[in-house]
Amino acid sequence: MKKPSFASLLALAVVLATPAAARQLSIDDVTRLSRVGAPALSSDGRWLVWAQRETDVAADRGRYDLWKLDLSRAGAQPVKLVADPQRDENDPQVIGTTVYFTANDAIWSVPVAGGEPRRVTDFKGGFGGYKVAPSGDRVLVWADRRPGAPTLEPATDKKPANAGVGRTYDQLFVRHWDAWADGTRSQLFVLPIVDGVARGNGRALAPALLGDTPSKPFGGAEEVNWSPDGRTVYFALREPGRIEPLSTNLDIFSVPADAGAAPVNLTGANKATDTQPTVSPDGRTLAWLAMRRPGYEADRFVLTVRDLATGKTVSLTERWDRSIASLQWAPDSRSLYVTADDVQETPLFRVDAANGQVTRLTAEGHVSGVAVGARGAIVVAMNSLTAPDDFYRVGAARNVARLTSVNAANLAGIDMPTVERFSFKGANDDTVWGYAVRPQGAAGKVPIAFMVHGGPQGSSNNSWSYRWNPAVFAGAGYGLVAVDFHGSTGYGQAFTDAIRNNWGGWPLEDLQKGLAAATGQFAWLDADNACALGASYGGYMMNWIEGRWPDRFKCIVQHDGVFDARAMAYETEELWFDEWEHGGKAYFEDPQAFEKWNPVQYVDRWKTPQLVITGEKDFRIPYTQGLAAFTALQRRDVPSRLLVFPNENHWVLKPANSRQWYREVLGWMDRWTGNPPR
Repeated sequence: MKKPSFASLLALAVVLATPAAARQLSIDDVTRLSRVGAPALSSDGRWLVWAQRETDVAADRGRYDLWKLDLSRAGAQPVKLVADPQRDENDPQVIGTTVYFTANDAIWSVPVAGGEPRRVTDFKGGFGGYKVAPSGDRVLVWADRRPGAPTLEPATDKKPANAGVGRTYDQLFVRHWDAWADGTRSQLFVLPIVDGVARGNGRALAPALLGDTPSKPFGGAEEVNWSPDGRTVYFALREPGRIEPLSTNLDIFSVPADAGAAPVNLTGANKATDTQPTVSPDGRTLAWLAMRRPGYEADRFVLTVRDLATGKTVSLTERWDRSIASLQWAPDSRSLYVTADDVQETPLFRVDAANGQVTRLTAEGHVSGVAVGARGAIVVAMNSLTAPDDFYRVGAARNVARLTSVNAANLAGIDMPTVERFSFKGANDDTVWGYAVRPQGAAGKVPIAFMVHGGPQGSSNNSWSYRWNPAVFAGAGYGLVAVDFHGSTGYGQAFTDAIRNNWGGWPLEDLQKGLAAATGQFAWLDADNACALGASYGGYMMNWIEGRWPDRFKCIVQHDGVFDARAMAYETEELWFDEWEHGGKAYFEDPQAFEKWNPVQYVDRWKTPQLVITGEKDFRIPYTQGLAAFTALQRRDVPSRLLVFPNENHWVLKPANSRQWYREVLGWMDRWTGNPPR
């Protein structure tokens, strides 16, 4: 008998949860959804534990509780493990029969079977994260402290009276992502656990190193790991040098947990990124992800292993043309489980540690989290374009068994859209993939929302999103079309690399041919009634389309997009990205590389009505780029509107702002397409 696929399991769950009279998905529905965090498994594979976020609409925030599921009992239902309304319980880690978690700037513990939570730490000051040693006798904490801080004790510097509030800097970074540099660094500290508690302020593990571990702004627990015996810590760190924003050179260091010895750089020969160090359960082999080209943040991640006894290093997946996103060892140390983008999916794969052979373990869906039990149990968090994350047990031959239906009640009565994929010959005669999302029950032709992804090294793949959700646009009556243009991930590294020095070239050709292919293939799309929208690189493309494809769309929505490449080159914070994308030199060294694809050069052709959106805390593409685009539109007398979020960065994260974002975006599109208001 053929086993059910992820798609059929999802369809069955929706059917069971949907009453006869269905309705379309809205942003109000999306903001109320429960969100499961990364799965954690007990060592015997019996207990699945996770943090779950619920939206507090009144407080305009998310709050977190811990949940668990007994995997040894057929038909068992999730139950709350810890749910104090005065605390946000998050980041669970299971060691033996104990669940550790964070709440109120401290680490806590609770028996996995249930019981009264116990506070483990008492140090002052906030922290970024933690990992308890597999031996259970130590806890590693990372926290922002002054460079060289010997312990977690916060600094008590006092400014003299009338000193002023001005900040001074002598080198970059001055600001990063959404925060101004304040003189602190994320550093590692170790505390002993005695009788279940870790008192005091601990001891710094690498106080002489100047850098952030985990890296900022997005590095986390995956960049820091213990050896199985709890004696050694492995971590990734970028030593800043004179101009930190030019370097992608993260290295893997090892340091004893209790001897006070200096850390050792294990990957100093590689000047590109090395990250996610993970030691095999037998303690013999260190695995990590390595790039090859310095200064390139989207180079292919190759799974690399090192024999810790001999130092011999092997690139296991050198012949597999996919970039790995995450890795975990199997319990027997003979293989590893990894995720990677692959033609609009993000499956789970197994890699043989001896020969690098790759086996795909899941079919449709985006695997967003992986937990492996000591007895070989594999649980993943997985989502799709039409379903938020739930947990699944992974079996053989791409079979998955659904474990949870966290949002069954929230999604009851909602008619999800259908997704149809297509391919076509794009730029350079390469095969390019896309998808079209059709509103369920739509009669006749529907207006088009033509969405361009950011990155640009990203993908419009089969994954759920809370910020740019295709199902919400379909629920509003639009047929959403997305194309994975040259530069996208999941099609081999050469395809990803093809956007370098080519921002407005092949990608625009792909988008033009892709929209034509979609409207030619799907008769339900109204080819003459389309709006284009995108953020980040997608926002850049909106500004580029304004001048280079000005007669195609009824309207444009541009969010956090580059308007002037010259200003961007001097205003952005991670210089390695902008300089790599334009050939590897600074603007003053090769201005023509930037000006070739600069939207500001074609403002005289702008005429498509545009909604401009930006966040005042966005330091990646500063809000001044949005203001400049809006000024250009206003001076050109092009119908335009500006939406500024004072408390958002490159993303819109707060529930109330998210709802406002969708109201403004859909309202703008309705205005110009004539789509009936909801």
